[in-house]
Amino acid sequence: MSTTAALRPIIEALDRAEVAHMLTGSLASSMHGIARTTADIDLVVDLDPAGLARLIAHLDPQRHHVPHSFARQAVEQRSSFNVIDEATGWKVDLIVRRDRPFSRMEFARRERATVAGVPVFVATAEDSVLSKLEWARAGGSDRQLDDAANVLRVRQNLDHSYLREWAGTLGVLDLLDAVAHVEGVEEAVDSWRDEPPLVRPRQPRGLRVPQRSAEIPVGGHL
Repeated sequence: MSTTAALRPIIEALDRAEVAHMLTGSLASSMHGIARTTADIDLVVDLDPAGLARLIAHLDPQRHHVPHSFARQAVEQRSSFNVIDEATGWKVDLIVRRDRPFSRMEFARRERATVAGVPVFVATAEDSVLSKLEWARAGGSDRQLDDAANVLRVRQNLDHSYLREWAGTLGVLDLLDAVAHVEGVEEAVDSWRDEPPLVRPRQPRGLRVPQRSAEIPVGGHL
């Protein structure tokens, strides 16, 4: 099933429930960088108990499986829960926005965009990079670093000062400097050479920079 078929109903339900949202994860980084296979939708949501009740009411119970107890717990703990789209097989990760400076900043900076024909708010390119680096630092796969590198490779007008400031705050400056020095990315961020890294860059093991694709493919994993 297409990205559109999975994305449209969840965005429409969020809009009807008046729940502010932001597309992040691999769909966002694919839009800003180089597309890769995924069958997951990652959305940061500004959700409280009343908003959760409205959202559940607007989702099709015959199509969307919502673990109600886990969802309520995620809202209370500002964590995440999954919604399974039985019609498409896609998994929607709803990530309750954390109450910290970076999370508030990236949510405030979100941009309107159209992804797979669906109007949606999307994390900026800079915030997509920072999010991917955080996931990598937390133990995510090398794909997170690949995605961050590909955004840097494609988007040559990024706010480098913003990236470095928040990378330092989030404890991922070493990863940012590492992916910025990967072959194929280094030329795109040549201006960073005038800003010496705070740590000696080390290329993450297994980091690769695939060729750019014009479409967002379907059927893999984050």
